[in-house]
Amino acid sequence: MILVVIQIKELLKRLKKEYPDTKTELYYKNEFELLVSVVLSAQATDKQINKITPGLFKAFPTPKLLSEAKTEKVEELIRSSGYYRQKTKSIINLSKIITEKHKGKIPMSMTELIKLPGVGRKTANVLLGQYGEISGVVVDTHVGRISRRLGLTKEKNAEKVEIDLMKALPKEEWIDYSGRLIRLGRNECDSRNPKCSACFLSDLCPSNGIAAKIK
Repeated sequence: MILVVIQIKELLKRLKKEYPDTKTELYYKNEFELLVSVVLSAQATDKQINKITPGLFKAFPTPKLLSEAKTEKVEELIRSSGYYRQKTKSIINLSKIITEKHKGKIPMSMTELIKLPGVGRKTANVLLGQYGEISGVVVDTHVGRISRRLGLTKEKNAEKVEIDLMKALPKEEWIDYSGRLIRLGRNECDSRNPKCSACFLSDLCPSNGIAAKIK
């Protein structure tokens, strides 16, 4: 079963009512801090990253300063984020590119953002959704899983999921939809034990009762 337009409108209406706030839970003050925070958040929770970034940005508040940082110092500051060695390489190298190629300014285009180390479409869409022109849908594990359960896509590849969602949803809903589904995934639509019977979308969801089988 695939949701039709009228059901999608109702779905979006209920999501907005249940989760009016769609702002990321990551702490940041500017484009640079958001970019680095999202890169660090891979395979980690926002709470974990929020414990790390105050110290990181106090030590290295600008792309130039982070680009000149010693690897060992950055690794020490972000160690608890997981995969800290690779993340350290990514944030130092993206800072070098921003400093040298973009004169310290974060490039606000999908084309340039995804050229930065550690930055894919998901990270770029988060940044553009807050500071630039919306160009896509943020697809993380929650968004992908729940969108499949809702019948909005059958794809498992994040970029293919994004394409399906961009076709199904009004552009003005792209960023908020992702923010709301992330909250839904954390609260009701768990990967292993979704609370289908108590979910405010249960009558709209084609996977109601069997959602645990649809990852």
